[in-house]
Amino acid sequence: MYSARDSNDIDRFFRGLTEHAFLASLGVVDPPLIDYVAMLLVRFMRPEQICSEQAAGLFKIDELARMLAMVQQAPLAVDVVRDSYRHIGDYTLFWSGLYPEALKRLQCSAQQEFLIDYRTTGKQAYWIASTLISDAAASERRLLEHLSDEYDLCVEGLAEVRRSWAQAG
Repeated sequence: MYSARDSNDIDRFFRGLTEHAFLASLGVVDPPLIDYVAMLLVRFMRPEQICSEQAAGLFKIDELARMLAMVQQAPLAVDVVRDSYRHIGDYTLFWSGLYPEALKRLQCSAQQEFLIDYRTTGKQAYWIASTLISDAAASERRLLEHLSDEYDLCVEGLAEVRRSWAQAG
């Protein structure tokens, strides 16, 4: 039985759902990609993460637009820019895969200058993050490139996770 109080149980629960979604439902056998998506899900679903993001106002589309503008305009260290783009990719993937209906509502209520195509933004963010990784971290660079290339598959996988999660609950 899973306990909401034991983070290891929660991690195993979300990892299991993600592996099932990708392997059994979609027929995707790609351990690094599946592991990354599972950890993204675990990271974003932790109560402390949700609370901190809500407190920071990151659930708003205009905040994503501001994050993009900050990364593109501010003189930041390469590792900060890379991590920011990775976070943007993760953020858009999470919301696109698990809560697309929320994105539609947010986009309808957003001001015109803040309209963002989450799919395109996420793919580009992962790709840009991959270009900011040194040759010494080639496996990480390949993973980010792969996330960019397989963004739609990851969205579909997360949607399947949500369906499985709903059936389990």
